[in-house]
Amino acid sequence: MNEEPNIVTYFGIPFNVGNVTSGLITAVLMFCLLFWLSRKIQMKPTGKQNVIEWIIDFTNGIIKNALPDEEGKNYSLLAFTLFVFIFLSNQIGLIFEFEYNGHEYLKSPTSTPITTITLAFMVILLSHYLGVKKFGFGGYIKNSYLSPMPALLPISILEQFTNFLTLALRLYGNIFAGEVLLKLIFSLAKSHGILTYIPAIPLEILWQGFSVFIGSIQAYVFVTLTMVYISQKVEKE
Repeated sequence: MNEEPNIVTYFGIPFNVGNVTSGLITAVLMFCLLFWLSRKIQMKPTGKQNVIEWIIDFTNGIIKNALPDEEGKNYSLLAFTLFVFIFLSNQIGLIFEFEYNGHEYLKSPTSTPITTITLAFMVILLSHYLGVKKFGFGGYIKNSYLSPMPALLPISILEQFTNFLTLALRLYGNIFAGEVLLKLIFSLAKSHGILTYIPAIPLEILWQGFSVFIGSIQAYVFVTLTMVYISQKVEKE
């Protein structure tokens, strides 16, 4: 829990090596998993094809709750990609962790605020872009900030900031707290030999299972809010 970040600088820009490697490994794992699941697609799904079709149906269901069918079908791939990436990002630190010379090189990408802030910023920026694209700049301002009444403009501006902040920090806080507690249980197991090792085993198993559940819920919440924020920009108030 006291690891120092390994920072390298390229062209004057600092990079956290642990964040970069964790994100890249998660992206590669996601690509390999989806590539494997999508091989030999059949009209009548069986086996692994059922898994990927269930995920697609699940994310399409999230979209339908926020957007009408005609509008929502444009965001199926976005919702699917976000859900799978965030789900894997939340879980990978529960399975793999690699440290060397006091530096972490593999952990859950979403257990660091820079990753969740980046994801949230991309979502909020995309929602504003889609609003401008659909209504034009003037129509976007009217629909997003001056509706239902211009007097609510300050609150509407504040809402954009709070949406971004809560989207990022909710995901980060839940995943970070889960991994911290797992490390505390592991430290407890080593503290007094066999006396603490045996009772720590069921605690570790229980919290691992609970962390998988929390990671799944947080992926669902993030995608749901993404679709809600997009709907607020592309649908007339």
